[in-house]
Amino acid sequence: MQPIDRTIRPVPSEEISFSLPGIETFKLSNNLEASFIRKTKLPILQFSLLVNAGSFLDPANKKGLSNLFSMSVDEGAGKYNALELGDEFDFLGSNFGVSSSEDNVYLSLQTLKENFDKSLELFSTVIKSPHFNEDDFKREQRKVITHILQQQDEPDEIADMIFDRIMFGNSNPYSTPITGYDEDVKSISITDIKTFYSDFILPNNSKLIVVGDIAREELISKLELYLKDWVSKENSICIPFKKYDSERKIYLFDKKGSVQSEIRVGHSAPNRKENDFFPKTILNTILGGQFTSRINLNLREKKGYTYGANSRFHYLKEAAYFLTTTSVGAENTGNALKEIFNELEGIKSGVTNEELEFAKLSLIRKFPSNFETYKQIAYNLISMVIHSLPGDYFNTYIDNIKSVNKEHVNSAAVKYIHPNKAITVIVGDKEKVLDQLKDISFEIIEVDLKGNKLN
Repeated sequence: MQPIDRTIRPVPSEEISFSLPGIETFKLSNNLEASFIRKTKLPILQFSLLVNAGSFLDPANKKGLSNLFSMSVDEGAGKYNALELGDEFDFLGSNFGVSSSEDNVYLSLQTLKENFDKSLELFSTVIKSPHFNEDDFKREQRKVITHILQQQDEPDEIADMIFDRIMFGNSNPYSTPITGYDEDVKSISITDIKTFYSDFILPNNSKLIVVGDIAREELISKLELYLKDWVSKENSICIPFKKYDSERKIYLFDKKGSVQSEIRVGHSAPNRKENDFFPKTILNTILGGQFTSRINLNLREKKGYTYGANSRFHYLKEAAYFLTTTSVGAENTGNALKEIFNELEGIKSGVTNEELEFAKLSLIRKFPSNFETYKQIAYNLISMVIHSLPGDYFNTYIDNIKSVNKEHVNSAAVKYIHPNKAITVIVGDKEKVLDQLKDISFEIIEVDLKGNKLN
């Protein structure tokens, strides 16, 4: 046997291809729309119910309502109290969970095919007959308040909260953390939870995604059986979306005694459904989207300021922004910020052929790994539903990446990277940081936890 020469990088043995099984869509008699992919390799099924009821819809004085609802809805349902319900899912070997994001409430279920009927019955019971017991609600409310207080002591959490607040402005529904602020959560009552459930947890306000080993006809039959008495109704509640923009300033939160500074630099960006998604994806991969990106190699490998720095285009349903994130030693705050802006300016001068090809190969080669599990497939279908992507989006992804050329990426850099409009949020010790910022020609504004300007 010939020894392997490890000085030579191996080359791929064949061209990477990817094809997701066909996505079937149907609507139940109660107006619940569903997307289904049949996968028979494993005897399991993955359900994801996507409800248009995220924190975006929280009332102005009840921020955190969607999140608290998601924590309360499975605390007992039908004939089961909270412990009994959990035990029933555990006995079946089924994983059930509820969570909330800015845009949606998610109810997920993964079950063995042999326990499909009973698991779906429990799943439907939570949807249709939650208890909303006062004592259970109070316990979950205390958990949320404790979590919020813990967040307020974590520099990275503080930086993210302040960035969103300043990015969107106080009147935009995306400006508040999903958990809300403690004073808002304290004002939420069990009546608010019940009203939220009545107003938003509706078949015609939801989308169901199913991946797994079942025939379409059997799936529809079982869904009709267990969800037929979950009834749609008119839902005219709409929270107006406030426009937002960004302005080049530094916002400083004084975290006394902190040995590190959390840095966030970003600005508004076009929504997910707008043009140039694939050029922007490759652009960001080169700029800050992977370990070998310009920003990370500069701040980590060249300067030694950080363990890691990255950037991304962050897409919500009704908004988007570009964001660079890192944590550096307090003594390197000013220098790190200068290097970030150097990279944001530098990318606008263009990328190299080598960078382009490496980024494209990286995205293409790792793409199939995003669909290895049924849960991953369901997660990707969720993103397709949220952003109203075409049905062939995943099957054409690799070809779309291949079709991007250097001119596309260079044009995207000029159009979508705006250092002159970038907000900078720094969470660190003011006494260690402020002097480092004196020769940076931005206005510096001290802020509190909510991004409000301090006197």
